[in-house]
Amino acid sequence: MISNLRIMRITIIGSGNVSTHMAAAFKNAGHRIVQVYSRDLQKAWLLAYHVGAEAVDHLDHILPDTDLFVIAIKDDAIAQVARALAVHNKLMVHTSGATDLDTLIAFTANAGVFYPLQTFSKVREVSFRSVPLCLEGGNDEILAQLKELAYTISNNVYAVSSAQRRVLHLAAVFACNFPNYLYNTARQVLARNQMDFEMLRPLILETALKVQEQMPGEVQTGPAVRNDTGTMAAHLQMLNDTPLLQDIYTLLSQGIIKNNNEISANG
Repeated sequence: MISNLRIMRITIIGSGNVSTHMAAAFKNAGHRIVQVYSRDLQKAWLLAYHVGAEAVDHLDHILPDTDLFVIAIKDDAIAQVARALAVHNKLMVHTSGATDLDTLIAFTANAGVFYPLQTFSKVREVSFRSVPLCLEGGNDEILAQLKELAYTISNNVYAVSSAQRRVLHLAAVFACNFPNYLYNTARQVLARNQMDFEMLRPLILETALKVQEQMPGEVQTGPAVRNDTGTMAAHLQMLNDTPLLQDIYTLLSQGIIKNNNEISANG
């Protein structure tokens, strides 16, 4: 909860996963959620109900009686919403990893970025205290204000430029989105052979736990690391009916071999 820090009035623009978790974190920290906007009024109402706010489905119904607009919507809609909100002359931030601060600066200097580096889903609770918050401000005063707010909901707060944030977002795709696609690919491979994905969960967990303590390259295992060409050839043969997966398997194996050779050469 907030002690000596100022309670902020916050309007949430969006009703998706990021909006849901961030609104809850702000409310739990003692801030006041004024309104929740979504084009889908039912979704806006559901989130607003949980955080004690008013639900609206039109930008013309946004109240100026707020300290901060948090824009948590798809990237290609940020500029359009920012243009509409700029008339209120209040601080606004977006939560995108791939969108420059300049997208907001085009409409107001009173702008910043409040990017949570985490994957969210509405059905799974996340401890926001451990979520890295990557901040950028239109000026030093705004950045300081955003840092003060960020520390009320997280212990991991970083000042990150737009260029650095793009790199982080790219790295996050490799660290999160692609592995999750591969998990689903593994599930499909098993399902085609009447086997249960549950068998892989301990392996996935152990792999994730290893990289909490060591660098990923140091704990890489598998046939590519061992240069087990026979096993890799057999795997490719098993994927004859899915050429795309053959290509993915080959590219990833080549990448593992290259990384392993570089580690060996430098080690």
